[in-house]
Amino acid sequence: MSLVNPAPWSVSGVLAAIAIAIASPVLAQQPQPSAPLNAASATVTLAQASDAAWHRAIQARESDSQARRARAEQTSASSLWAAPPAIEMNHLDDRFHSSAGRRETELGFVWPLWLPGQRDARSAAADAELRLAQSTTDAARLRIAGQVREAAWRLAAALAEAASVAAQARYLQGIADDVQRRVSAGDLARADALAARGELLEAEAARSEADQRVNAGRAQWRTLTGLDATPALDSPSIPGDPDGAQPAGDHPELIAATQAVERARKRVDAVNASRRDPPELSLRYREEAPGLGEATQRGIGIGLKIPLGTDGRNAPLQAVAFGELDVAETTELRLRERLVADAAVARDGLQSAARQLDSTRTRAQLLRERAQLIDRSFRAGESSLPELLRAANAAAQAEAALARQHAALGLAHAQLQQALGLFP
Repeated sequence: MSLVNPAPWSVSGVLAAIAIAIASPVLAQQPQPSAPLNAASATVTLAQASDAAWHRAIQARESDSQARRARAEQTSASSLWAAPPAIEMNHLDDRFHSSAGRRETELGFVWPLWLPGQRDARSAAADAELRLAQSTTDAARLRIAGQVREAAWRLAAALAEAASVAAQARYLQGIADDVQRRVSAGDLARADALAARGELLEAEAARSEADQRVNAGRAQWRTLTGLDATPALDSPSIPGDPDGAQPAGDHPELIAATQAVERARKRVDAVNASRRDPPELSLRYREEAPGLGEATQRGIGIGLKIPLGTDGRNAPLQAVAFGELDVAETTELRLRERLVADAAVARDGLQSAARQLDSTRTRAQLLRERAQLIDRSFRAGESSLPELLRAANAAAQAEAALARQHAALGLAHAQLQQALGLFP
């Protein structure tokens, strides 16, 4: 029985290629110094991709708008007057009815005044609003970073699986070609050639599906970040003490919730300091002509208008302010509980993914070694083609599962970092 050169399609060679694709955490070539960031051949870090996604996100516009409103409120609170000043003008003339020459003209300037403590309370509320806008921006950026992390690792899983499927298809192509030569030489039956061809067609279909998943992952990545460059990911690792991983006090979402409580308290203070409408100080100049032949009389007057506060005015405003405070405090409390639970779930998910990776790696090694042994046995004429195909398919499926589990471990690690409030 004639033997063929095993180099083009040996099991050990193809599985080594798959292992290289799995072991590398970087999903594309490293960028050359002169390559643009958005080039298809370049890679970007998760931090760069997160920044790009943030600039495209609607939340960025909302955060900018909230910050502008807060700065506008600061400007209003720093004004010298509680409300815009006003000019009053009055004129009375009898020319249309008696023509006695009587005229009255009055000009006035009105300043709304701050109540005691009102300006400081409004200024403190505006400062709290600006701090809330800044912390809300950080929390929104963290959520966008989480979306980028998940998209990156899903793309990593798709690329690794596509690499393993492509390697398997090349391997089966080599088998099909060799079997066809051996059938032509009379060493194997035509049924073996048909079986090898059928396995190759199935592998090519699986390769097409894997490529489609890669294209879908790239499209999602491009939509999210606006980048054609693929993400460069570090090898996933387990923290030294994952059991002790807890969300820190500087978690962006927790800071935003705490600042929301502070903003609500300052608004309550501002409402309590504004129990009535602003008093108004007025300065008026009046000129009066009593009639024809009489001397014109002139005078300057000062007035003070003090509105009275009633429950009809104050009660609704206080109810709204205290309601916002109650909601903000409850939201902060529930958020603390949720962050602790999310960290625990993410920590358990990381440990589970690590255990699954160990078992999947061991299984892949065993099936790889078995496929190599049967490959040598088949080339020596001691094993049948169906047995080789079954062993090769089992090894390839195990390698594909190992590729997916590597990405699953990376995603679990990223989810733990997200739960702990860590940016890429």
